[in-house]
Amino acid sequence: MSEAQRKEAPSKIEYDILLVGGSPSNLALAHKLLDLVQASGKKFKMAILEKGKEFGNHVISGAVSDPHVIEKLFPKYKEEGFPTEGTCDQSWLSLLGNDKKWDIPSPFVPEGMKKEGYLVLSLSRVVLWMANRLKERLKEIPNAEIDFFLGFSAHEILFEGDKVIGVKVEERESLHPHDANIYAKITCFGDKGFLSRDLVDRFKLRENPQIWSVGVKEVWQLAEGKDYAGKVWHTLGFPLVDGTFGGGFVYGMKNNQLIVGLVISLDSPNPNINPQQRLQDYKKHPWIQEMIEGGTLVNYGAALLPEGGYYSLPQKFSVDGAIILGDALGVLDINTLAGIDKSMECGIQAAEVIHQNLDSKDFSDSKLSEYKEKVMSSHVGKNLYKGRYFRHAFQENERLLRDYLPSVLEGIDESNPISGFLKVGFSNPIRSASDALRMLGCISGMVDFGPVKYKLDHQHIVPEFQPKTRIKTSNYDPSTIYSREDAVFYAHTKYHEGNEHIDEFNADTCVKCIQKYDALEKEVPCVSDCTAEVHRIDFIDFKIRKHGMSLENCIQCRTCEIVCPEVNLRVNATSQGSGPNFMGL
Repeated sequence: MSEAQRKEAPSKIEYDILLVGGSPSNLALAHKLLDLVQASGKKFKMAILEKGKEFGNHVISGAVSDPHVIEKLFPKYKEEGFPTEGTCDQSWLSLLGNDKKWDIPSPFVPEGMKKEGYLVLSLSRVVLWMANRLKERLKEIPNAEIDFFLGFSAHEILFEGDKVIGVKVEERESLHPHDANIYAKITCFGDKGFLSRDLVDRFKLRENPQIWSVGVKEVWQLAEGKDYAGKVWHTLGFPLVDGTFGGGFVYGMKNNQLIVGLVISLDSPNPNINPQQRLQDYKKHPWIQEMIEGGTLVNYGAALLPEGGYYSLPQKFSVDGAIILGDALGVLDINTLAGIDKSMECGIQAAEVIHQNLDSKDFSDSKLSEYKEKVMSSHVGKNLYKGRYFRHAFQENERLLRDYLPSVLEGIDESNPISGFLKVGFSNPIRSASDALRMLGCISGMVDFGPVKYKLDHQHIVPEFQPKTRIKTSNYDPSTIYSREDAVFYAHTKYHEGNEHIDEFNADTCVKCIQKYDALEKEVPCVSDCTAEVHRIDFIDFKIRKHGMSLENCIQCRTCEIVCPEVNLRVNATSQGSGPNFMGL
């Protein structure tokens, strides 16, 4: 570089703390750190990178949350205007046959699935509120400085040896490296794997792979006179009767709105899960049809959920110069469908450790290792340990979902659920009793047989798979059902030109995969399981079928990457604030 260029080179953009992602965990960290420095007088300079155009635009969750962490972080959250959609006053765990619903009697519902007193939330609105509240609080705390970078994506982790020193925020090459980089003494990864996976892979932090589900969700504006505010249902059964683990949820919101969603695990043998269409099947059930009759669809979206739990946690939660939080760690407790409070708790514990080392600016792994100890000794670690075998219980025994559940659902449709349970028991009394005891021991945490080993989700796919039981749909209003192409409209996607954020590593690999599934008369998993009409098959010269993508439809869920049998896709963070707008989801 010449002397003239050296003089023109921009100065290095450097912070004490860099938060990658405007997630609940990262924003909880920022709020707790403000509390601590307001009392201690310590100083810090922080940057928050959010890839969406606004905080909350790329955030989606169920969401029914235990308010205990919110109360800890915001003791006056009600007076301060914390956004809620209501408080649950009645909850049910229900089994769905093709036509009928059976609510499991309360004494037999696991305590973790009883949601009375929990807050019904739109997590996108919560995240926006937390970001705006940060800006207000900064006016009163002169020793804290936070810069908010909206529409800025972290594309690469920067290292100095094995120490994290920041991230690259520009995809294109620059004359001056500092143009594209943001440096920090400590970088906090609260993303959903877009970049934190590179940290995990580099240091081989996760001995057991993460397993994932995808949640697909709609918000409906109900017809006048229909009000389900405070009512919460979680369901098992229809339309997931092919042995795939998952279930539905219906949450009543204020202002006559209703959340309807489905969570589907991606460790299924079925190569053609098609989550968005399964959600449409779910809505065809007479019970849901009655609720949404005369209503209108408002929003649609999808996102991954980490399901591996305790045994998929990284061996370390930190490295020199960086820590991992929330969904990047995988702290969702699938046993109780609780993740928001645990992600925020990670942020609180991380803030305490960072605050201790603010003066010295020593964020080496030896100083940060206390973070894992604090998280695992909190309710986060205790709950994850208790539910450590929950997913394993259903992976180790295919009969539970493939054979037993359909029999019980048949009994429900016959107006006698007990007959379904008896049918399972009489079919093979010794085996079914043994299976039931094993399952109950696993999901309650009362057994202990050491660590379990998971496979990557795509390794469960059986290309020739044919379900033993098929769904049957009753009469339904076609106007309430949406194709995947039409549903994307309600995800409100907007992209800048040239935003090519999904990598296809080898086109020939895709061609061979297409040929394999064509021979089986099935769609390739990336096409069938895409939640937003991104992946497609193109004809080249009227003879070669190749993989193509309509990237302007992408809603950043990463499902295609997880189910790709050849590990030939990678979904990266979008640039310039492009992508979906999940506000209200």
